[in-house]
Amino acid sequence: MKVTILDDYFDTLHALPCFSKLDDHDVTVWTDHVDDEEVLAHRLAGTEALVLIRERTAIRTPLLRQLANLKLISQRSVVPHIDVDTCTELGIVVSSNLHQGTASYATAELTWGLILAALRRIPQQVASMKSGRWQDGVGHSLRGKTLGIYGYGRIGRVVADYGRAFGMQVVFWASEESRRRAQDEGAAVASSRAAFFRESDVVSLHLRLVDATRGLITRSDLDLMRTTALLVNTSRAGLIEPDALRAALVAGRPGMAAVDVYETEPMTDVDDPLLTMDRVICTPHIGYVSTDEWDLQFSDVFDQITAYSAGRPSNVVNPEVLDRANRR
Repeated sequence: MKVTILDDYFDTLHALPCFSKLDDHDVTVWTDHVDDEEVLAHRLAGTEALVLIRERTAIRTPLLRQLANLKLISQRSVVPHIDVDTCTELGIVVSSNLHQGTASYATAELTWGLILAALRRIPQQVASMKSGRWQDGVGHSLRGKTLGIYGYGRIGRVVADYGRAFGMQVVFWASEESRRRAQDEGAAVASSRAAFFRESDVVSLHLRLVDATRGLITRSDLDLMRTTALLVNTSRAGLIEPDALRAALVAGRPGMAAVDVYETEPMTDVDDPLLTMDRVICTPHIGYVSTDEWDLQFSDVFDQITAYSAGRPSNVVNPEVLDRANRR
């Protein structure tokens, strides 16, 4: 198949062991990012299988209608950036295993790195030395503090394990169903949503962004947090209601934030309020960006192409497209 890969910024995929799974295919890799529909249509002309790196490029209806040869979109994770209904209409299979069965350990590790960096003021201390000064302020220790995990999924549970290893008290909050599951499995659950935010020294968000969770974390929630508390978001920016985090930080509750995700990405506005606050650490959506994680993820993505080529599409998000094909 003629395979096109978009947005491989550092030309990383070629060097991964799993890339050999595409040896029997004609592969083109683009290492820059473009949003222009006309440019994308030109680049993707003739493409039969399109590989996406998360949500870096949106694949919308006007573009899809120009891609006459496209048969398969293969990726991992959720698909809010793809017009799936249009894909079904046009006979395009969308394959994504949605992280079934595995946690993103890379994201969990980055989460923990951000917690340590924020509470010990590591970026500020490094910047102080590089500017010819010595110590810059006093940070906070973790042992004995409360780590609040919002969400009871795979990544959240891994982060909770890291917290316990550092001597933290771990408490969860989540949907009613997830809270019941957490309690059944022996995990501590906050007595209420308000208590979760009020009593946690660190709150880390680990939820998928769907309609039910968009804007789930409100300004009222953040106002309950301590002036010494830290909010960490390595999941999705849309989990927090628009502008609530910035306003809450200005008001001093929570006292700190560490974020890896943004409403608009790439986020390159150096004047963005989050980038100008000394009490905020920002990283450019690198939670899943490690060679080990990518080899794991893209092994699945490339397996989906192999399965489609063999006539056995796998992890199909829009199974209706297969029913339609069978009726032809």
